[in-house]
Amino acid sequence: MCSKEALRLLVSDNLDEIAEGINRALQGKDLDRLEPVLARIGRGQQLPHWYTELRNKGTLPNLDGKTIGSVIEMLLVCVLETSEYIGSSIPAQRINPARGVDLPDLDLGVKSPSENYCTSEPFFSAYERLLGSEYDIIVLLTDYQTAKKSPPLQLQIIKSRYLVKTQIADENLCKLARDNRDWLLNENEVWAQKLFRFLAYVNQSDWRARQLLKIVPVMRNLPQTRSVIALAKAAFFSKNEQALLCDKEIIPDEELEAIESILKASPVHLGVIDALDSWVMDMECSPKADPCVMRV
Repeated sequence: MCSKEALRLLVSDNLDEIAEGINRALQGKDLDRLEPVLARIGRGQQLPHWYTELRNKGTLPNLDGKTIGSVIEMLLVCVLETSEYIGSSIPAQRINPARGVDLPDLDLGVKSPSENYCTSEPFFSAYERLLGSEYDIIVLLTDYQTAKKSPPLQLQIIKSRYLVKTQIADENLCKLARDNRDWLLNENEVWAQKLFRFLAYVNQSDWRARQLLKIVPVMRNLPQTRSVIALAKAAFFSKNEQALLCDKEIIPDEELEAIESILKASPVHLGVIDALDSWVMDMECSPKADPCVMRV
């Protein structure tokens, strides 16, 4: 039997054919060949509720996005096990996202976003935002958002891609880490550690965190830092004014003060590093910590 690594390589090398096989199944074709596998992995070892319509009409019932993901995963397993390219090498597969990876027998995740690319990925360490995931994933982009507007639902995969572990990290946060890594390590390794810790734990729904992310790219340039902070101050008052009109919670003054205090340090990047570190320490005692997901 091939190793998991060798099996993942087979999947990566034949991903186009695999996606075509799933699309044939989504058209109601070749289902007789897939049916035994589909029954085995179905709940209670029964064919799923959507199978009859797919077989008879080549369409799916009106399903939500989460259920569509389950349909794609099940058909993927069926195609893998019956494929002429892979089937003879691959063992019987399980689908078990509760274990943190969709196909545990391959250590392989599966994502099936629609055209808006809206999906997220769980992680077990915040630093996976910068270092990547513990496992590879297959991304099978569907036309769900378009297809659901014209029932009955005729779903298709429009693009597919295999991503290795390091490609699943957060692109924007990684860029900030790369752009500042070398000079920070040359200046002071502790400063670099503080930046990386902030980028790993940052909650981008938090107002102060968002402003700090805007400052990081220019933190070695005092005039640009002043300009970004001025914009943050204007945004602070504007947002609070709107919040008051709508009887919503306002941003506390302490949040703006934490941003403005950056300009008291010399050189200014020391103020930025301290502000990043202060935000992390504040969040350690706050219920607003970011959930363990990252955008991919």
